[in-house]
Amino acid sequence: AFHGLASKQEREDWLKGFSKEEYKAARRRQQEIREPEARRRRYTRNPVLRCLAWVRYHLDDFCFLGRGMTQQELFAAALGLVAPWKVVKIEFSAAEKRLDIHLDFDPGSLFLCPNCQSLGKAYDTTEDCWRHLNFFQHATFLHARVPRCDCKSCNTIRKVDVPWARAGSGFTLLFEAFVMALGQEMPISAVADLIGEHDTRVWRVLRHYVRQAVKARRLDDVTTVGVDETASRRGHRYVTLFFDLDKKRLIYATSGKDADTVNRFACHLKEQGGTPHQIRRVACDMSGAFIKGVQRHLPNAEITFDRFHLTKIVNDAVDQVRREEASANEILRKTRFIWLTNPKNFSKSQRRKLFSLSF
Repeated sequence: AFHGLASKQEREDWLKGFSKEEYKAARRRQQEIREPEARRRRYTRNPVLRCLAWVRYHLDDFCFLGRGMTQQELFAAALGLVAPWKVVKIEFSAAEKRLDIHLDFDPGSLFLCPNCQSLGKAYDTTEDCWRHLNFFQHATFLHARVPRCDCKSCNTIRKVDVPWARAGSGFTLLFEAFVMALGQEMPISAVADLIGEHDTRVWRVLRHYVRQAVKARRLDDVTTVGVDETASRRGHRYVTLFFDLDKKRLIYATSGKDADTVNRFACHLKEQGGTPHQIRRVACDMSGAFIKGVQRHLPNAEITFDRFHLTKIVNDAVDQVRREEASANEILRKTRFIWLTNPKNFSKSQRRKLFSLSF
């Protein structure tokens, strides 16, 4: 209030409302609050505590006689914790580059039953740990006693769900969101190296959320499908991909490249709210397996062969004719790419060569 006054005269008038003893007592109280934090900020070698001490020291500037934020309150606010959860202890190791945050709850707290969402008291607890987003370059871990709820409504004892992580996961929700964002842009092995975890744990997170997304998706509006296969690894191992050509999205992938892949796609359609009879058009290559699978399992679909494979067949036929005629006519030798190149992309020498062949 004192520093918010505009002029010196206003400040002097404001101070007249206090006695000299009251003013000295307020200043003494303010110094008692600031000095321990200032001393800790100057002498501690712990960079985390030094940073927190600096924050708390300057927070006192905004509350003249008030109290600053403690370390536990600061981290609780950063983590978004709500009652009954709170931060009880913070451990930092500069040598191990590790920050451990210990969470707990007040005795007698009530928790929601995971089964019926009724309130119940803690029956017992288990100690769990979760990997959280890094604190600068330091790996961060949350530790908490997770209670089992004694629910009187459904007469069960179940482990409660914590707000910062999903059930059964060793990562917090924010850390899993970070992993999912990286997985869209990088190979999974590179993601595992970057976060310092085994790729098996990364795949487990990805599979969980991919299954959730696939389960929530509906395919009752898909009518035009594109089918193609691609090599998944060495040794002639393939996966077949099915695309929604109207919305330009991948809707199904399965191993192999035989006719049974279309059957598995038809079953997947039924699971996602669609039917095989709703497919009207299928674009694929001239594979006999795909043609057989579409005719058998997608009865209402018309097959359209994609332009790439048709162009390849025509180009192969043109090149075969050229080879046969070049054996009897030397002028056709070394003209292969003239017949296979788009005339719009001809070089000057190719144009001259084609012009000479036309006479």
